[in-house]
Amino acid sequence: MKDKSFLAGYSFKKFFAHRVNGGLLLIIVCIVAIFIANSGWGEAYHSLWQHKFVLKIGDYNLLAHHGEPLTLMQFINDALMAVFFFSVGLEIKREVLIGELSSLRKSLLPIIAAVGGMVLPVVIFYAFTAGRPESVGMAIPMATDIAFSLGILSLFGDRVPVSLKIFLAAFAVVDDIGGILVIALFYSSGLSLMFLLFAFFILVILIIANKKGVTNKAFYIICGIVIWYLFLQSGIHSSIAGVVVAFTIPTYPKINVQSYLESMRYSLSHFPYKEEGVILSNDQFDELRRINDISNKVISPLQALEAKLHGIVNYFIIPLFAFANAGITFGDTGEGMSILTLAVMAGLVLGKSLGIFVMTYFTIKTGISPKPNGMNWKNLFGVSMLGGIGFTVSLFIANLSFDTPETFVMLEQAKMGVLFGTMIAAVLGCVILNFVLPKKKQY
Repeated sequence: MKDKSFLAGYSFKKFFAHRVNGGLLLIIVCIVAIFIANSGWGEAYHSLWQHKFVLKIGDYNLLAHHGEPLTLMQFINDALMAVFFFSVGLEIKREVLIGELSSLRKSLLPIIAAVGGMVLPVVIFYAFTAGRPESVGMAIPMATDIAFSLGILSLFGDRVPVSLKIFLAAFAVVDDIGGILVIALFYSSGLSLMFLLFAFFILVILIIANKKGVTNKAFYIICGIVIWYLFLQSGIHSSIAGVVVAFTIPTYPKINVQSYLESMRYSLSHFPYKEEGVILSNDQFDELRRINDISNKVISPLQALEAKLHGIVNYFIIPLFAFANAGITFGDTGEGMSILTLAVMAGLVLGKSLGIFVMTYFTIKTGISPKPNGMNWKNLFGVSMLGGIGFTVSLFIANLSFDTPETFVMLEQAKMGVLFGTMIAAVLGCVILNFVLPKKKQY
């Protein structure tokens, strides 16, 4: 059995720090997008996203769907967001292997909490929209945005017990799994068996390569791009390709830690010493290159890719997605507050918070899972309220739910519900936590 202990080096604190910084950036991007969309630059802002995106080899456009070039908006939502879901898939795999979902005892509480936080928002949304065309968007308020919610929680610093941070991150990861399943099952249409068979064939190759010990990251990335393209043409939403490929990424390094340490000791003990000068000798240069090469081989492809993608995803892809999708023009949403906007807001603010809190309370009170150290019912409710911060995946599902010119107004109304619901959940969560958390660190 391959040793997975090296994965434990990727601490929760590091994961938390990455997500926090990206979450705070989203707040700024949303404000800027809404301002521009409702200013004199609004028309230019909206027309920008309809620009055709072309990448040709000869006469063949690689960035086309059924012969039609992808617009810039489609490229962001279908291509760049596949990278986001690839990153999410890596995080899910790591959490299942060595994180908060790695054992039944650890995972039971956040899984049950997440289920409550997914089911109740759907029920509330449907209660508002039953029998109406807007009901197709019932999955919109299901998901919690990890980056955004952890970013808000970080504002309280050391006042927040680590157990609450871990609990929020864990149930948000389970939320992502639920969102991915919904996208795969309910947002696929016009399936092409030929493209699916080709994608399945390459996926089998990746699985076999994993089993045979292939750790070349470029190999997996190139195959992943091909699978993404085949999914794009197959009728299954291309973002799912990112998750599927992520699950095939090896979790073991090319050399194990013990061999690495022995090699490092040997290299350091035989390192050519040179007292004078700032230029390395050829022998020193060669030895340092060998050390660097060995150091890269002791990091698993999963861990290496996850670390490299954090910056790209959190500081480029998600902010760009937010900038493209959050810029609603209030004049396009119709008169007053629509039933769709209210349904999304109620699902996020009431459904998420009550669903998470009630199911967590039930799980602990019935003895199914113990209460984590540092958690109490007051701070649990504050964190449950932060679960209503939907944003990224909610906006993504809104785009999938209302993706025709005829439903454009509904899309804008749904986006408004996501933005307002997220804002209300964030503010209420902050107010509650500010009252119930200790004024200084106690953990």
